[in-house]
Amino acid sequence: MERYKSRFRVIVTYIVLCSLIFSALYAIAGTVLTAIDRTPLAVFFGQGRDYGLMLLQCLLGLAVLFLPGLLERRCKVVIENFVYIFFVVFLYAAIILGEVHDFYYRVPHWDTLLHACSGIMLGAIGVSAIDILNSSKKVRLNLSEGCIALFSFFFAVALGAIWEIYEYSMDLFFGFNMQRHRLENGVQLVGQLALYDTMKDLIVDVLGAAAICIVGYLVLKRKNRNVLRLVPTTAFQPPKNLTAKPNKAQKVGLN
Repeated sequence: MERYKSRFRVIVTYIVLCSLIFSALYAIAGTVLTAIDRTPLAVFFGQGRDYGLMLLQCLLGLAVLFLPGLLERRCKVVIENFVYIFFVVFLYAAIILGEVHDFYYRVPHWDTLLHACSGIMLGAIGVSAIDILNSSKKVRLNLSEGCIALFSFFFAVALGAIWEIYEYSMDLFFGFNMQRHRLENGVQLVGQLALYDTMKDLIVDVLGAAAICIVGYLVLKRKNRNVLRLVPTTAFQPPKNLTAKPNKAQKVGLN
């Protein structure tokens, strides 16, 4: 069964890897051909699409795709297949579907759904990582369930805030529209409408992280209570010969 799970993990990885490579080549071709604007092949590319942003996202996705494997080799960390596949599918949904196939504009609330999933994923990673360190004999760490949940919550929210800073920086220096301060037709938003996407993303990140951290707290609390319940009944039961009455031979020995 584990062999089939590992094979499925490899298949999913190669599908996303090939999709990112072909999408990056498509973005390069779109950038060149739409810049020339007179070649017959230019009709296959949408006018006004941000191919520079598409290329940047694909290259970033390629770099992040190899991050779990690097952590497993360098840090000797075992990443569960379910967590890894969820991570890879999230990359596919965010970059290939969202950016390349334009789901951010075509599918309502696609960006909101992805931010909710990212908050849940990052919060779960934080809870799992600290729980592993808590159980490790090499690391002197003994955090309570509440501290683990609180740290994981702030960990997920901090990474969500860093991502919004990244989007703002790309929009500022390269003129992208990652924070959706422009409509699809190019109309510039002003006032609170320009801040709506950023604040919505941060709020959804907070809600997703809070939800998974509460679940993680309850799971850890239940697990530790089960351990404490088993300890007095298995490890600390007094031997039977200490509670039994001494026989005659034992009395003679005692005298």
